[in-house]
Amino acid sequence: MQLFKSAGLWNFMLAALLLSACTLKQKNENWSLPPIPTADQVGALLLPDDIAPVKAPFPIVDFKKPEFPDNNIVLSLSKEDINTHTIQDAIDKLSKQGGGSVTVPKGNWKTGRIILKDNINLHFSDGAVLRFSSEIEEYLPAVFTRIEGVEVMSLGACIYANNATNIAVTGNGRLIGPSEGPVRDKIMTKHLIGDVIDFSSPVSERIVDGKRTPWIFAPMFISPINCKKVYIEGVSLENTAFWNIVPIYCDNVIIRGISVQSVGIPRGDGIDVESSRNVLIEYSTLSCGDDCFTMKSGRGSDGLRVNKATENVVVRYCLAKEGHGAITCGSETAGMIRNLYVHDCVFQDTGMGIRFKTRRPRGGGGDNLIYERIRMNLKGHMVKWDMLGSRTYVGKLADRLPVLEINELTPKYENISISDILVEKADYLIKAIGIPEMPIKNVKIQNIKAKTNNLMLLHDMEDVSFRNMELDTNDSLLYILDSRNMSFQNVHFSSSTQKADVQIDGENSHSISFKSSFNLDN
Repeated sequence: MQLFKSAGLWNFMLAALLLSACTLKQKNENWSLPPIPTADQVGALLLPDDIAPVKAPFPIVDFKKPEFPDNNIVLSLSKEDINTHTIQDAIDKLSKQGGGSVTVPKGNWKTGRIILKDNINLHFSDGAVLRFSSEIEEYLPAVFTRIEGVEVMSLGACIYANNATNIAVTGNGRLIGPSEGPVRDKIMTKHLIGDVIDFSSPVSERIVDGKRTPWIFAPMFISPINCKKVYIEGVSLENTAFWNIVPIYCDNVIIRGISVQSVGIPRGDGIDVESSRNVLIEYSTLSCGDDCFTMKSGRGSDGLRVNKATENVVVRYCLAKEGHGAITCGSETAGMIRNLYVHDCVFQDTGMGIRFKTRRPRGGGGDNLIYERIRMNLKGHMVKWDMLGSRTYVGKLADRLPVLEINELTPKYENISISDILVEKADYLIKAIGIPEMPIKNVKIQNIKAKTNNLMLLHDMEDVSFRNMELDTNDSLLYILDSRNMSFQNVHFSSSTQKADVQIDGENSHSISFKSSFNLDN
């Protein structure tokens, strides 16, 4: 297929064989955006006492606050010493007695790794500050966890749990991650995890504890694994060594009213939902050194072995203040990410707004992902798909061509709806880099008002519709590569006389229609 530019009616008519469903001028459709929240209407400062009923376009559990026995231990802590044993002994004792609350009092305290047990609420009084040790020994012995989508025996998390039921971290306390010292000095940064972990080896032999290896995987901040009924509310997290809140293989998780500050910290993700189901995230404010609200489900062959999806997740009334991506799927997607509903949020000064990542050898992908009523003010793009990555991470698999044979590690993104979006500033409206052998499929984007520097770059997409869009762009290039069954209906620039500079390339591009859009059928 030859490259062409549509600069007016004559050029557009010459392209009719390529744009197979072009129509004559039609009346513009009347539409308007519903109320879109502002930054002062969402986030941790607006946390209500009660959890409002959750409405989602898929079945989901009835989320309720947990209940704990009235038993309460108010800790007596030392300001000079590490208080790990005092805190842990209280948790262990109370859990054996049926549960209750372990309360960290007002003050500035130090600790190592804390392990939550059944029916325990770790509660922080107003003014409580808990600082986590920078000594590796405080996070040993190694425990079962998952790092970047790969199962290992490692340091786990500052607050960790495994196979626990009905656990909580609550209160208005400040949790501060490890300061400079061995934990940060020995973090593995020179290699990818696939280069240092043999995926064919038993997980019990994948021990990374700073003794068998001269390096470590940094501990996450709060990470329950294999847990049911997890509740995290109110706390603020600062200075993490790695990802902040990471439920792994969990069911029925509520995260609300939390704040994260990890700007400037490499891999300082905010909330990473890992192969967990029935998750509610609401009224939270994240300022991150990497992605903010993130959905993951395992890496490559190790993720396929586990084969657990992240599914039935609702993110609402949240504020992303800084980070690479405000709401991200991937890049670890092996077990699938499905049934995600993000609504009534504000993305303020993040890189990407809605971000989809994966790689050819990652497997899985995303299905039934819905985004509604979101305000964005971005450094990057309103929507970005990046399914190829770079050679740094996957070598020649990052090259778009040649088209490869589909296998179990070929990921896919499909059945995605994005609607009622207000973009105050962005670079690209949409930048989609798909995989030629597995195009991005069945995407509906509608009811968009946006001010951007650039329009759209669309590679390897299929069955995509754009409808009801009012756009103010500095550059009007619409570039389409090897995409088909694509429609633009009632899509306009703010200038009534501006036309899109349409370029279509690739022998697989066909069935692209414009109806009352970009003045192309005027």
